[in-house]
Amino acid sequence: MLELVKAGGWLMFPIVLCSLGAFIICVERGWSLRRSQIAPKHLVAQVWGWIKNNQLDRNRLKMLKASSPLGEILAAGLVNHAHGRETMKESIKDAGAHAVLQLERYLNTLGTIAQVTPLLGLLGTVIGMIDVFTVITILGTGDANALSKGISEALITTAAGLTIGIPALIFHRHYERKVDELVTEMEQEALKMVEVMHGERETLRG
Repeated sequence: MLELVKAGGWLMFPIVLCSLGAFIICVERGWSLRRSQIAPKHLVAQVWGWIKNNQLDRNRLKMLKASSPLGEILAAGLVNHAHGRETMKESIKDAGAHAVLQLERYLNTLGTIAQVTPLLGLLGTVIGMIDVFTVITILGTGDANALSKGISEALITTAAGLTIGIPALIFHRHYERKVDELVTEMEQEALKMVEVMHGERETLRG
């Protein structure tokens, strides 16, 4: 592996850095975007139990907001309960937009890596071919060893750029889709709670 990196020339250094960055972001987002951590299964039913038993006070609201992104969205609606249904819904939408920013953390960087790494590989190809034509101009086509250096550099950087860029793009699209699904689910759960509180739905069940 080290020999391949050396054979690819100096452009392999930023490509390797991109690969490390993409790997770290994919692992971090995979851990952080667990459904159990973002939208705990029975949280809405628990909050509804507090409401029915008149146990929802300032401390519980603060604890709810800090518990998870879903808790933050629910708390945003509950804080504005006295201002009516529409205000609660607007607060939930605003909290959902804030949650999107938090859940999409580092995804822009991952998307940039997915786009830039293949371009770095292409740049390596161009530089390698320039070296090949320079050797041909100076020495002709008779020195195979001199030609092979530029050709191998071109091929290795291209392959490395695509090897990093393609998985990074796949994971970027996957995590973006997952964030959209989680935020939609959280907003629907919170809006369902609003409708229950205002008598527009049957009581929530655990």
